[in-house]
Amino acid sequence: MNFRAPFDVTHLQQGLTAIARWKDSFGPYETAPSLQVPDARVSAVLEELAERLTDNYPFHHPSYAGQMLKPPHPVAAMAYAMAMAINPNNHALDGGPATAALEREVVARIARMFGYAEHLGHLTSSGTIANLEALYIARALHPDKAIAHSSQAHYTHERMAALLGVPTVTIDVDAVGRMDLADLERQLASGAIGTIVTTLGTTGVGALDPLEAIVPLARRYGARVHVDAAYGGFYRLLATRTSALVSAAPFLAMAEADSIVVDPHKHGLQPYGCGCVVFKDPTVGRFYKHDSPYTYFTSPELHLGEISLECSRPGAAAAALWATLQCLPLESDAGLGLVLQACRRAALDWMERLESSAYLAPVVAPELDIVTYCPRAETASAVSAASEQVFERLMHAEQPIFLAKLRVPAAFLAERLPELVADAPTVTVLRSTLMKPEHEAWVPILHARVEAATQEALG
Repeated sequence: MNFRAPFDVTHLQQGLTAIARWKDSFGPYETAPSLQVPDARVSAVLEELAERLTDNYPFHHPSYAGQMLKPPHPVAAMAYAMAMAINPNNHALDGGPATAALEREVVARIARMFGYAEHLGHLTSSGTIANLEALYIARALHPDKAIAHSSQAHYTHERMAALLGVPTVTIDVDAVGRMDLADLERQLASGAIGTIVTTLGTTGVGALDPLEAIVPLARRYGARVHVDAAYGGFYRLLATRTSALVSAAPFLAMAEADSIVVDPHKHGLQPYGCGCVVFKDPTVGRFYKHDSPYTYFTSPELHLGEISLECSRPGAAAAALWATLQCLPLESDAGLGLVLQACRRAALDWMERLESSAYLAPVVAPELDIVTYCPRAETASAVSAASEQVFERLMHAEQPIFLAKLRVPAAFLAERLPELVADAPTVTVLRSTLMKPEHEAWVPILHARVEAATQEALG
């Protein structure tokens, strides 16, 4: 897959021309003079914009191995542009009948991928809003109970629970960043927890909470289970392979969870923002019930706004995701599955190189495609200093490499590097998100460059 130009621009022109023909079918009209802008002005503005946009990191390139950032697939970008020429609003069928149908199709495919036989769900403007919706339902079902999440869950869960007026309980994690089952059971025994938020793909290290063990534990204590799979959800495709490449058990257990969130704008190759929330029990739609005498009138069918907290949402997001999944279907050994396989192999490859490196050490074994590592220094403060040097040196090199940083407790790192002197409470380490399939071919380059910079930093 070449993210630069895998399709000729004639594909986009073909699509926009088709939309223009549809617009013309309603008859001619004159554009209001107040909306008209001289061609020269448009050209100058777009040229200036192009220059301003160069003040970005090269998210498209495999030299960027930092945060969870990458461009959408060109098919998604073109489909989004086509739909934006109409600008449908997927809140109501009145605002976007075509794209509402596309949204229902793609959400049904995602729900089936997770193993749901039936579902209620929709796209959202982000994973944060998708998780907010799941917690909103959690509060409605258990208004007098707390929401539990691990200490490595995304920080927005605590923030959203506060917004909803729901208390939270923080669960400890084990040595690799996964929810600790013993601490979870101790907290569940109090009877105060109504919903457990599990994470499949933590933001820091990409850890997978042991969902296969959490679900039966939750049922024993009458608690619900929500899965925040914003980052890792699409890796469910690989869990059904004979050679799974990922730990299959937590992903297969998703079918038993009460609600799931995934971000198509991450591994689904979509533009920002495109989140998705699905509920196993469609009857939770009753908690969205509202009276809107001015919105729903062209169809007695269910309007997406009747099962979501958001109102206006871009129908273009649904069109882009639909077009992408038509070209790269949700299959384990084809389509999107091949993209994910390459990302996972890249992480495993780099892990092997780190284990044998004289200058770099892995922080934790990657469960998805996030690799964490650090300079092999004697003290926590020396590790942090060297990590900072490597980060800055590579970012400003003649041929730059872009990494990310992660702060972890010194005790966490000491479990992997027993000889480390913990002279500081926390340690800065390095982190790479290998979420582009091109990273598989670039791992030898990335490792060599990072290792050389680390050797220099360590003196």
